[in-house]
Amino acid sequence: MSTGVSTSTDKIIVDRSRSHRNRAVSKAVRQTRERLQSGHSRSFDREVMMMHVDTLLQGASVMPIFVVIVAALGVYLTRDAQIFIWAIPTLSAHAINMLLGRRAKKREMTAESARKWRQMLLLGQLLIGFCWAFFAMHSCSTCGGDSFLLYNGATLLVAICVTAMANFMLPGAVPFSFAPATVALAVKAALTRNPSDIALTAAVAVAVIFFTFITNRMFQSNLKILSFQSEKDDLIAELEVAKSMSDEARRRAEEANLAKSRFLASMSHELRTPLNAILGFSEVMSAEVMGPLNNATYREYTTDIHRSGQHLLNLINEILDLSRIEAGKYELNEEAISLLDVAEDCIGMVQLRARGKNISISPQFEPKLPSVWADEKSMRQVILNLLSNAVKFTPQNGEITVKVGWTAGGGQYVAIKDNGPGIPEEEIPVVLSAFGQGSIAIKSAEQGTGLGLPIVQAILAKHDGQFMLKSKLREGTEVIAILPAKRVLQSLPAIEDAPLVERRKKSFA
Repeated sequence: MSTGVSTSTDKIIVDRSRSHRNRAVSKAVRQTRERLQSGHSRSFDREVMMMHVDTLLQGASVMPIFVVIVAALGVYLTRDAQIFIWAIPTLSAHAINMLLGRRAKKREMTAESARKWRQMLLLGQLLIGFCWAFFAMHSCSTCGGDSFLLYNGATLLVAICVTAMANFMLPGAVPFSFAPATVALAVKAALTRNPSDIALTAAVAVAVIFFTFITNRMFQSNLKILSFQSEKDDLIAELEVAKSMSDEARRRAEEANLAKSRFLASMSHELRTPLNAILGFSEVMSAEVMGPLNNATYREYTTDIHRSGQHLLNLINEILDLSRIEAGKYELNEEAISLLDVAEDCIGMVQLRARGKNISISPQFEPKLPSVWADEKSMRQVILNLLSNAVKFTPQNGEITVKVGWTAGGGQYVAIKDNGPGIPEEEIPVVLSAFGQGSIAIKSAEQGTGLGLPIVQAILAKHDGQFMLKSKLREGTEVIAILPAKRVLQSLPAIEDAPLVERRKKSFA
């Protein structure tokens, strides 16, 4: 298992590199979507009516052109101008519908007024329907054959199609517009009993039923689109509210955390001064500088006081280091240092403790590594923290390998690997968080503060580096501190001395 550190120092408290952090947000989004989709059905009368009015006004010129063409063809076929007696009322009825549409466009549309306008527009369609009924009853005595019947039927079918396409957002427009014409054709067919009239009546009736079905399907499809749009808008609104609440909560948490960090960073002197006094006096008493302590129990107490004070001072130092980093007051004193030298010094510092547990430390250094531009104190703290953890959790007669070398990208790394108990995969985020300890560390007799690895991550982030932790249960742990290639100082070859160029003498005319 490998975990990389983010370059932002405010991410060392909670591990944000794992996907399980988004489960709560995903669950909230899913619940909101299910609630919206399973909620009560909404009424879109206002939106539907506005869409119908827009469509009606945009296609206002289609029906007049069609009526004029039909009237011209009628005059051509019948040689009779009486067809204009039908055209003028039809155009007037269409003008009334347009007037209603424009008035509805100008008025403020509400859910209640939308139903009233729907009834008025349907009545306007019924008025046009009576005009088409008058057209259906028109006959031609001078026309030969079924030419006028064909003209009549084709006109009605085209009119049904045009009306259906122009009024599909107004349910019932097709039946209201052509039910009178269908009834008129049926009465005419019953009176004449002409097979052609019966066929025309059947064709018009079937067309009315078919286009009524088509317009209803189109209307339902548009309702679904409106419903999906409304659900999407509601979901976006819910997410925006949740995001604003989350941002506000995060801002407050960051302000509280920053205030805590500033407080601890400013309390460095007040916390360390009494502890230094306790350590100094207890050390003087245990060394019996001012005179012997006749009671052996007192001498033991002074040793315990010194040991406890030292532990508390280390804890406070780690907390203050972490607080200074979070508060942005951790300054780097960068200079050219050698990772090889720093690693060797750190190995020497923990060597005595490692020998006490019979642990062997094997250095594997690449030779002739150039210097790096870094803070020596900080890098020493990084390597010491990692080595101390390795010695702490490696069992008796264990092995620790320390490697220093090049990375594939041209940087340098320090890798420390042990053969200890390892860390379970699910506990790695806990170990990398502040004050976090794994189950093995809790059971161990040598418990720490849980701040070593967060401090290492923060220091490496300050150096634009990376931290990686690889561990498997019962197979050991490997930690890698990486410095980027831009911090490696490449040495330049010496410049050879060039021969002096003789000064040219100036000549004057």
